[in-house]
Amino acid sequence: MTIVTTYLNKLNLDQIMLTVLEKTVSIILLLIFFVIFKRIAGFIFDRTVAKSFSLTKYNQGRQKTLIKLSHNIMDYSLYFLLAYWLLAILGLPVSSLLAGAGIAGVAIGLGAQGFLSDLVNGFFILFERQFDVGDSVRLNATTGSIAGTVSSVGIRTTQIRDFDGTLHFIPNRNITIVSNLSRGDMRAQIDIPIYADTNLDMLTEIIREVNEKYVSDYPEIVGVPTIWGARTSPSGQFIFRVDIFVQNGKQSQIYYTFYRLYQEALRENQIPLPTATIMPTPNKV
Repeated sequence: MTIVTTYLNKLNLDQIMLTVLEKTVSIILLLIFFVIFKRIAGFIFDRTVAKSFSLTKYNQGRQKTLIKLSHNIMDYSLYFLLAYWLLAILGLPVSSLLAGAGIAGVAIGLGAQGFLSDLVNGFFILFERQFDVGDSVRLNATTGSIAGTVSSVGIRTTQIRDFDGTLHFIPNRNITIVSNLSRGDMRAQIDIPIYADTNLDMLTEIIREVNEKYVSDYPEIVGVPTIWGARTSPSGQFIFRVDIFVQNGKQSQIYYTFYRLYQEALRENQIPLPTATIMPTPNKV
């Protein structure tokens, strides 16, 4: 008990408590200042930088991409300053920590290496305009293939919202192959299952009449539908193929609309159709 008492007497508890109180108050004031400063910076950003992008000749998707990227860069910079200020208040030698070696240095180095890989790959994604916010894409990443709509493009990650609503966060360094489905016209490939003894001349004429009657009602259709005629699908089904090129993003709608119109016209002309499930295969021009 005497040893403990002697040790406590050597400690300046009042000074320690005062130091802890000072640093606690400083941290609280810093956090309050940071929140206010970040909101002011965000307000100024929206009124200046974001508005300036809207005055450029870029399309809306490109504008959203650049605005989100600029906002991410601002946020990362502010949080870096916050971390630096917190370490300074705590009295930690920031420069020595950054220059330190050992296990911590190796861990930080590996983390920085991954971050730099994300940064470099993200730069090329933006510089080469591989995709913008709002584009429909299919990405091959190291973890597998993901398809959906680009929700956000950042300096570290890309956010993809797939067709069931799931939001995927993909590190930029993991993106290996990008298939952009929103650049140029797309193809709605309609394969109608038919019997081998179907009258192909009559079938072709019916399809042509449907196209002449309804294509003009859909301005998203580009050009004249291509009637390829009879062929065999990979599954061995005898099919009649028609390709319709449309504006990107409209291929599924046109596929189902004209598939229904074709089938209704064939039934009205008493052309028998086998039961089969043929899924749309939209492809880029």
